[in-house]
Amino acid sequence: MKQISKDFLLDFIEASEIELRCTQEKLCVPIVERIYRKMRAGIKFPNIKVDDDVICDGHHRYLASLIADYPLDIDPSFKTSATKTVFWKSITFDENDWDTRAKVNILNEHDALYNNIGMDALLEMLK
Repeated sequence: MKQISKDFLLDFIEASEIELRCTQEKLCVPIVERIYRKMRAGIKFPNIKVDDDVICDGHHRYLASLIADYPLDIDPSFKTSATKTVFWKSITFDENDWDTRAKVNILNEHDALYNNIGMDALLEMLK
């Protein structure tokens, strides 16, 4: 399993041709890492939302899916006139976790429900 770090993400983006365009200027390294680990463990995720080739919702999931070589489906969505795209190579990666421990637990509960498994099974998959 890859070690996800700020440098790894910057190198990955530099070396990759990324199909979808980004609308977030900043992403959280620990969130990408958690999603990547779950994807590698076979945990299913909701589809991302995209308008044409612009991500409207799901930037962390999309990037993690590229790293994990995980098929992620797309639901059509709509961008607004205020939506601006940014180059992946210009994204800032925050190494501070945006989620509290309580939020991580809530997200784990949601993932367990979405995958129709118990919390113990989900946590075991992530070991």
